[in-house]
Amino acid sequence: MVDRLSRTDALKLLRQCMQTGVVEYHPHFEKRCLERSVDLVDAQYVLRKGIIYDEPELDIRFQEWRYKVEGKTPDSDKLRIVIAFLERVEVLVITVMLDKR
Repeated sequence: MVDRLSRTDALKLLRQCMQTGVVEYHPHFEKRCLERSVDLVDAQYVLRKGIIYDEPELDIRFQEWRYKVEGKTPDSDKLRIVIAFLERVEVLVITVMLDKR
């Protein structure tokens, strides 16, 4: 398990993983993309350009810190994407939500 990171450090690590690391997409994420008509390219855009506003939450069952990346797609849809770091160079993309706020 990767130790809890600040929002700033988590965002830096996410950007690093997107550029040179490993990005793994959980089957749950893929399922939610289909159900919510979210394109993978739009989700990747939010992962590259979005912000982590909330503090991380510890998922006790999987013993991992989860972070919510929020941002707008090029079409102005608001997305929230939940991620966790499996290692310092590997991020797991867990789910995606359309933000109705």
